[in-house]
Amino acid sequence: MQFSGKTVIITGAGKGIGRASALLMAARGAKVIAISRTQADLDSLCDDIGSISIQADLSDPDATRAAMAKAGPADFLVNSAGTNVLESTLDMTEAGYDRVMDINLRAALIACQEFGRGRIAAGGGGSIVNITSIAGHRGFADHLCYAASKAGLEGASRVMAREFGAHGIRVNCVAPTITLTELAVAAWSDPVKSQPMMVRHPVNRFAEAEEVARSIAMLLSEDASMVTGAVLPVDGGFLAV
Repeated sequence: MQFSGKTVIITGAGKGIGRASALLMAARGAKVIAISRTQADLDSLCDDIGSISIQADLSDPDATRAAMAKAGPADFLVNSAGTNVLESTLDMTEAGYDRVMDINLRAALIACQEFGRGRIAAGGGGSIVNITSIAGHRGFADHLCYAASKAGLEGASRVMAREFGAHGIRVNCVAPTITLTELAVAAWSDPVKSQPMMVRHPVNRFAEAEEVARSIAMLLSEDASMVTGAVLPVDGGFLAV
């Protein structure tokens, strides 16, 4: 019960890494405030762990601020909400750019801003983990805006670590490799597609959502009390070789 008596806000908590993080944090004693666009996902998560549900479309900045206000004060924030529009540099559209940046970058920054304001008003302390991607470190075809959003969030997280540090608020990122969420399993089930990517991982496999969640929990915890402004690759060694 590592997080007993603590509260965590998790955006994108309905699916994938966000849901895995919600399940793990609840199992370790935290009260989970789950923010997601899909009410059915929130209802299912609430049935599993008794989480508090906030339905919001984070592509809308006003809705993002309202969701954070409704969530109220918390000890931790995990920004897991994200999306992708597969477009190359030559094919990029304004609509694709706006969709990816609105959710992956602007919504995360607003959530951090509102969380930071609340923590400072409460006397400081707390921890944020922003979920980025190895796509912010390596050039993957058709991931132009996605890569820009994740690299931008890492840069912004370093700024926040500097500005929030005096208030005892730590800000870190995890950068996962391909993570086998339900959608990713379907997308990477063909060995012809997956094998060339998988062999670039020294561990010769992709990540499980629960493995990423455990890294997030570590960075939120006091075990990482001297870690801020860092990016932790959860990538089976992909970026190291």
